[in-house]
Amino acid sequence: MLTRKSKSKLNKRATRTRQWESVSTVGHVSSTRKLEKLMEEVAGFYETGEEAVRREEVVGRLNQLVKTWVKKVTEEKGYNAEMVEQVNAVIFTIGSCRLGVNDPGSDLDLLCVGPTHVTRYEDFFGEFHRMLAELPEVQELNPVPMARVPVMRFKFNGVPIDLLYANLELTTIPEDLDLSVPSLFQTWDLDEENEENLRSLNSCRVTDKILHMVPNIQNFRTALRCIRYWAKQRGVYSNVLGFLGGINWAILVARICQFNPNALPSWLVSRFFEVYSQWQWPKPVMLCPTDESSLELLSYWRDVMPIITPVYPCTNSSYNVSWSTLCRMQEEFQRGNQICEAMERYKTGWSPLFKPFLFFEAYENYLQIDITARNDDDLIKWKGWIESRLRLLILNIERDSEDILQCVPHPRNFTDKSKRLHSYYFMGLRRKLGVCAWKGEQFDIRYTIEEFKNRVEMYYTSRKQPGMEINVYRIEVNNIPLFVFPNGVRPKRSKNLMNQKRKGDDNLHTLN
Repeated sequence: MLTRKSKSKLNKRATRTRQWESVSTVGHVSSTRKLEKLMEEVAGFYETGEEAVRREEVVGRLNQLVKTWVKKVTEEKGYNAEMVEQVNAVIFTIGSCRLGVNDPGSDLDLLCVGPTHVTRYEDFFGEFHRMLAELPEVQELNPVPMARVPVMRFKFNGVPIDLLYANLELTTIPEDLDLSVPSLFQTWDLDEENEENLRSLNSCRVTDKILHMVPNIQNFRTALRCIRYWAKQRGVYSNVLGFLGGINWAILVARICQFNPNALPSWLVSRFFEVYSQWQWPKPVMLCPTDESSLELLSYWRDVMPIITPVYPCTNSSYNVSWSTLCRMQEEFQRGNQICEAMERYKTGWSPLFKPFLFFEAYENYLQIDITARNDDDLIKWKGWIESRLRLLILNIERDSEDILQCVPHPRNFTDKSKRLHSYYFMGLRRKLGVCAWKGEQFDIRYTIEEFKNRVEMYYTSRKQPGMEINVYRIEVNNIPLFVFPNGVRPKRSKNLMNQKRKGDDNLHTLN
């Protein structure tokens, strides 16, 4: 039995707890308002009403085009007039647009779902490609049929489009098709074609599942917008180059929302960095318990940063991540956590979290990848192919240096106004942190580079046109070309940054 004195102590403790929770809640409301205000002040962070209308018009126009296309294909394949009249295809928004976090200038990700007799390679990358090529509204048309998720990339009235295709075992596609119904595809044999279909369909299904599994959609969206902006500012937003893309970041944020169902966005952002700065990769991130028999090829455990999709068949959405890019992201998680802790302690603002990463000052050695072609169309196709292969160069450098060298890509490409039909990518080179440099130790990666170039050209032989070339050079930080810097002006190098680099770059000047 509690004494009167014990009861008094418990009551005082409970009162202090309620007061702390009240202060904490007020603090989080204030911090969230500051965070939202900062995001509103970022130029181009939110889509305007005019841009939203323009996007909807593009989706509507493409929806009309795919309906015309499937009718044409159906007629050419000899189906009767009634079938031609009834056949249909439907466009779904996917990615950031479907999540409700799209920003101006971002790609518009779309999925076209067609009937069983309209195929991906013959019809979508054949007839539909030809139809798009004839339209004046379409620019920079670039089909990528060999990608893990085949995609048609182009601009429609200036709006960048990534269009996927999947066909279902239906003679026509209803306008109100619900892709969450498992019976649509659970009876499929998972051959190569059906696996590609499922990956395309899952781009829509995963998004819907995420929104269904978060406890508060608005708080999730606000937190995700902040993390997406942070990732772009810090140079770690690019699925194709080995970082994370939109759906990866969405799953990571959604998991934090599940951990903290009543938390406001500012708390979610802080917890995001706290949790992932301590996460023991390759322990997978999952939004729900998963039957391992449904995991695609049961291979996620071989990946370095598994982020598992929550719908059948469960796959690792971050299969492109390498040890180099994982280490880079871990550094950013640590930095973000330190800033958030300091913000809690000293009541500082959010601005330091979003300070841009100075990629071209961060390393002593770089690789410069120079891509050239004879005309704009060839450059778009050739650049797209090489970009999809750059991850192999990173993996090969890690392999041939026995994981001592790290190769960190810049997430975007560059152009030099003085040289037409050239496109450039850059990668920072450094020694793995914590690995001591032996005196005179050298790394000769010339063979690694030549092997990469040969493989890129070999697999593109049937489509390679005269003038399509790729060259890879090692350059030092002082020789970075001026066109990568704002206004073409090289900034002065920070002494602190130079000292930090030397810890991981000792003796890398001897790199061949």
